Amino acid sequence: MNLSRASLRFAACALAAALTTAGALPARAETVGEVGVDWMGNDILVDALTDPKVEGITCHVTYFDRGVLDRLKNGNWFEDPSNNSIACRQTGPLVIGDIDLSKEGEEVFREGRSLIWKALVVNRIYDRKNNTLIYLAHSRQLTEGSAKMSISTVPLFNQNATWKNGAPQ
Repeated sequence: MNLSRASLRFAACALAAALTTAGALPARAETVGEVGVDWMGNDILVDALTDPKVEGITCHVTYFDRGVLDRLKNGNWFEDPSNNSIACRQTGPLVIGDIDLSKEGEEVFREGRSLIWKALVVNRIYDRKNNTLIYLAHSRQLTEGSAKMSISTVPLFNQNATWKNGAPQ
């Protein structure tokens, strides 16, 4: 990553954070991979994130990061595409905290993908009938939704999972 792209990403993230009224989420992503896809400076980034309320699960999220040349060529300076993918796996002993058990689940990660209007979001949903955690990666946009999404599941069946508040019935 060149300095100008890092500066651009820092400025966009700082502004998005300043404009966000919701509290900061405890989940943080760490970039563990970066694959260049063309001479325009476009990259596919791979981030690892851990669920802040479920110990022992790591999700890897991929997304497209537009380069400075591509931004200049196409206009639309402050926005990245909504394409993303997610894979979540058990990476340690499972300890499940106070998670939202509703059908809507809860947001466990959010990162701005444009200056203000778009965010990459990961939601966790508990499938009680199948005793499975579902992780849904999607883009949230202020003006119109996106049909681009990806899911990953972590079955809890036959797993030695500890529920801090007792397993749901």
